[in-house]
Amino acid sequence: MKISDLYKTGKPVYSFEFFPPKTPQGAENLMRTVAELEGKLHPDFVSVTYGAGGSTRDRTLQVVSRIQNELEITAMAHLTCVASTRTELRENVAQLVSENVENILALRGDLPQDEEDYKTPPDGLDHATDLIEMLAGEFPVDIGAACYPENHLESASADEDLHYTKRKHELGAKFFVTQLFFDNAYYFDFVERARAAGIDAPIVPGIMPITNVAQIERFTKMCGASIPAELHARLTACADDPAQVMACGIEQAIDQCRGLLEGGAPGLHFYTLNKSAATRSVLSALA
Repeated sequence: MKISDLYKTGKPVYSFEFFPPKTPQGAENLMRTVAELEGKLHPDFVSVTYGAGGSTRDRTLQVVSRIQNELEITAMAHLTCVASTRTELRENVAQLVSENVENILALRGDLPQDEEDYKTPPDGLDHATDLIEMLAGEFPVDIGAACYPENHLESASADEDLHYTKRKHELGAKFFVTQLFFDNAYYFDFVERARAAGIDAPIVPGIMPITNVAQIERFTKMCGASIPAELHARLTACADDPAQVMACGIEQAIDQCRGLLEGGAPGLHFYTLNKSAATRSVLSALA
């Protein structure tokens, strides 16, 4: 099923994001985790990320195909264009389409950290907008894209960031998934500005339940998101107690998700970090 159609039902759409395993055993563990979540929470779709620079490309393709065909859950493959040629990208998408995967989240991807003078390969693509344009013109897939309530780190201003979001929509993105955030005001302000700019596609909030203080501090620094001072103080106070951190993170995520749904968000996209407990607790509380 194409994901854009899910958002036309009028019901909140719940989705889970996983990262690809590093080993064959990891793949089996991930399949069990996805199956567990499907059995208890019935997600509307599941997505699987690429590693930095496409380093886990093959595992992403394999896992997405297995989720789609073995578990019969609507699956979305993340696809990054950094460090890839058009030929490689076309081959990957053709493989996905041949295996019944018809949803792709089109991304530029992180630039290789070990290449200070990285240059786009010959016949490569520079931006997510280029990838979206290629996909929309050549493949019968539903295209999702990323957006940033607190602005992309490389954007000079909120207006510039919104310009590129609108361009993604014009080129073929049917829905957007946001970067993680913890203050709903950022999300609702972004949606308001996007609508004023003519972007009428669903804008889905990305949710990451906090389970580890050092980890979330690292993630937010990498992506440019912020942690509200009051939340950060609560987390810092219990940082040495994993159970309390988990409880605090789940409580925060429940409150955040309730506020988003009450404010009209079309659904919730959970960054699971390949763990089911926190996501399961949050969604159970929302039921």
